[in-house]
Amino acid sequence: MRHGSRFMAILFMLLPLCNIYSQEKGAREDNTLRIMSYNIRNGRGLDNVSNIQRTADVINKVRPNVVAVQEVDSVTGRSGQTDILRVLADKTLMFPVYAPAINYDGGKYGIGMLSKEKPLSYRYLALPGREEERALLIVEFEKYIYCCTHLSLTGEDRLASLDIIRKEAAKANKPLFIAGDFNAHPDSEVIQEVQKDFVILTNTKQPTFPADEPTETIDYIAAYAKDTTAFTRLSAYVVNEPAASDHRPIVAEIAFMQPAAQIFRTEPYLQNPVGNGITVMWQTTVPAYSWVEYGTDKNQLKKARTIVDGQVICNDLQNKVRLNDLEPGKTYYYRVCSQEIMLYQAYKKVFGETAVSDFHSFTLPASSDADFTTIIFNDLHKHSETLQALYKQVKDVDYDFVIFNGDCIDDPKDHDEATHFLSELNETVGAADVPVFYLRGNHEIRNAYSIGLRSLFDYVSDKTYGAFNWGDTRIVMLDCGEDKPDDHWVYYGLNDFSALREAQVGFLKEELASKPFKQAAKRVLIHHIPIYGKEVDRYNPCLELWGGLLAKAPFNICINAHTHRHAYYPKGTANGNNFPIMVGGGYRMDGATVMVLQKKGKEMTLRVLNAKGETLQDLKL
Repeated sequence: MRHGSRFMAILFMLLPLCNIYSQEKGAREDNTLRIMSYNIRNGRGLDNVSNIQRTADVINKVRPNVVAVQEVDSVTGRSGQTDILRVLADKTLMFPVYAPAINYDGGKYGIGMLSKEKPLSYRYLALPGREEERALLIVEFEKYIYCCTHLSLTGEDRLASLDIIRKEAAKANKPLFIAGDFNAHPDSEVIQEVQKDFVILTNTKQPTFPADEPTETIDYIAAYAKDTTAFTRLSAYVVNEPAASDHRPIVAEIAFMQPAAQIFRTEPYLQNPVGNGITVMWQTTVPAYSWVEYGTDKNQLKKARTIVDGQVICNDLQNKVRLNDLEPGKTYYYRVCSQEIMLYQAYKKVFGETAVSDFHSFTLPASSDADFTTIIFNDLHKHSETLQALYKQVKDVDYDFVIFNGDCIDDPKDHDEATHFLSELNETVGAADVPVFYLRGNHEIRNAYSIGLRSLFDYVSDKTYGAFNWGDTRIVMLDCGEDKPDDHWVYYGLNDFSALREAQVGFLKEELASKPFKQAAKRVLIHHIPIYGKEVDRYNPCLELWGGLLAKAPFNICINAHTHRHAYYPKGTANGNNFPIMVGGGYRMDGATVMVLQKKGKEMTLRVLNAKGETLQDLKL
């Protein structure tokens, strides 16, 4: 039974993986449209076998957003009273829209459309055809209109049909596409006329008929010319399907331009304000080319981009730009800019609109600065109500930076979930104007997106532990890893925090012996899991590894979290702690805390508040 339970545990842990890539891909492809057109010959292949499943398989393999289909029976005698389009819709999981052209064999014969998105509206009208009447199907979707037709075998009728199609296209208030079997070659008069008002998206040099050995191009997908600035073609091809019909399907993939007002997904947020530099990060809804404009004067701005090995880092949703060579003590103004990349190929790139943010500002501390204020949150566990209640108590504090001491974006299952609460954290504390430090808690290490979470931050020295100066105060951050041994079954052999903790032994030795540490006026140690105190985990490898070094380290305060219970341990009261220790509360409203660490001149204070604004602790350090 234990093996069965463990198997189910593994299964449930892996289930979120099914959503990660689909959601990431969905974010990138939200504005991408794959259009297909297919003369299905009523499901009858070149082997004269009627097989709707075979037709559906062809469509499913392409995975189009929308398909224009021609030569479709509806409950005719020859199709055995079958509604062909309805059956195809069931087998492809798409919405059907049918447009009959003629009455035939006790039913109807005409054209249709299948779509993943439910249409907003549709209508159809007759087109001339002396051998048989033809039809034009017009289907409206949220972002576009798609038309399907099957033109006459007679040239005069095709030209007359084109006049009707032109008039209908001119009425469109959004991008309009038309596809179908035009029964005309690329050099014919009708196709030459089509190209006066439409841009053909498919490759006219790739034949589509007959399917087994195609020699003629008579199937097309085209866009109404007045709308071509709203999108770009990504690809077009003829599907290699030689048997399911007498025509081969055609496909065009396009990307719609994202309006500038919809390009930013998050506000910018400041990270890693060390070494006379600062990192600006933000996310976009579409792949973009991004940069930061900044300076001490809004009218004289510099431009910063991320360049690696000679190439600008772009065509992604995550944006990270480092501003270097800044002067401490000066106020800088900046704004972020992102231009959509609609197409990124070796020899062709297409750009869309550019989004420009409002101006924000920041000031880096000078090494001689003696004053600062920071607010510290911990163990929010994605509880918005707790975050807002705590921030209400400190919103009037004039703070210089913010620290989130772990388990705030806990158990992230995917990018969307992590980004959602990260944005709330950043926007709540105003991270566009004050830098934010995110320390990792043990719950940020768990779930499917835990590794991906790293891409949302810019850690000091590119590690989850490190040290930095804010003015004349030295702040040291450590990463305790998980709260169970690496070989615990719940980790499935995928953790090695023993090596991470061991690496921090060397870091601590070097840090405690460094000039910045020794010369600091005050020293602060911060890590998520406590290694001293009454509620310390029985598994305490950090004390074993770091205890000897910390026993002599002259920190003024150590700030911890993890236990969900506020606690204070004066120096020497918790397993020989060499410095006072403050532990933050949890996410429950009755036990949550926020800390205000402040230094003025030579004095440092630490105040702990609950969600009601009551002071639980007020220390002079």
